[in-house]
Amino acid sequence: MIYDFIGTESIPNNPLEKLGVYINNRKWARSYKSSPSCLTNLFVGELEDVQDKSFGFLLPNRRDWARKRCEFLGYIVRFDPEDYTERSRVRGKLGYGDETLVVCSIGGTSIGKEMLELCGRAYPLIKRKLPDLRMVLVCGPRLSPESLSVPQGVDVRGYVPDLYEHFAASDLAIVQAGGTTTLELTTLRRPFLYFPIEGQFGQDIHLTRQLERHGAGIRMLLSKNTPEILTEKAIAAIGSEVNFEPIPTDGAEKAAGIICGLLGGDQDGRSVQ
Repeated sequence: MIYDFIGTESIPNNPLEKLGVYINNRKWARSYKSSPSCLTNLFVGELEDVQDKSFGFLLPNRRDWARKRCEFLGYIVRFDPEDYTERSRVRGKLGYGDETLVVCSIGGTSIGKEMLELCGRAYPLIKRKLPDLRMVLVCGPRLSPESLSVPQGVDVRGYVPDLYEHFAASDLAIVQAGGTTTLELTTLRRPFLYFPIEGQFGQDIHLTRQLERHGAGIRMLLSKNTPEILTEKAIAAIGSEVNFEPIPTDGAEKAAGIICGLLGGDQDGRSVQ
C-alpha cells in the first residue's frame, strides 16, 4: 500500500461522522500489535507528516503505527528543480516577458470556481498597485473556462500541461491546496497563497500541517476572504523571498529501489512472502 496520510479526521461536529471516522480508524489500526512479515507500506512524505496522536479512544498512536509499518520515501515530483532555477529562461520558453506574473490554479478538480473568480475580482485592485500585472487563471481539466465571470484582461485557460513550469516562471501562485500543486511550488521555492477546501481533512488538516512544518505558502480561507484581503496578501507575497529548507524529492527513486530489493529476495533483512 502507498500512503500519503495515516488516519482520518472528522472536522464537522457531527456525531455520526465522528463515529464513522472512529470505526474507520479502528480498522486501520487493528494490525498494530502484529509484526509485519515483510514490507507492505510505502509512505510518500516524512515521518513528521504523520500526526503524533492516537487513531482514537483506546487506539494506538498513528506515528508509532507508521514508524513500525512504513518505509518513508520523502516526496515525489516529476521534474528536476535545478532545471527551473533560471526563471528568465523558463519565461522565454513559455512566452512570458518581464511582467509581474500571478498564476492561479485549482488543480485537477472541478471545485474552485469561487476561488478563481475571487482572484479575478482582485485583479483590478492588484493592477492599480502593479500596472504590469499579468494574471493567468488555470481551470484545469474539469472546469470550463467559459463558466468563469472575470474582468477583461485576465488570461483564462483550461488544462495546461506541465503547469509546474508556469509556477516556476511566476512571481506568485494562488492555488487550491492540492497535494501535488503545493508540493511543486514548495520544491520550486516559489511564494504562494493556498486555499484548502474547508472541512476536508486531507487539505484542512494534513496538508496544512505539512506546509506549516515546511514554512511554505500562506494559508487563506475562502469563507473569510474578499478581493481587498486577497489583494493585500498577494501584493505582500509577490516576489517575496522564501526561507524554508529544501525538501527531499527523490521518493520515486527510493520506491523503485525498495521494490527492486523486494523482487530480488530481501529488503533490509526481511523475507519476502
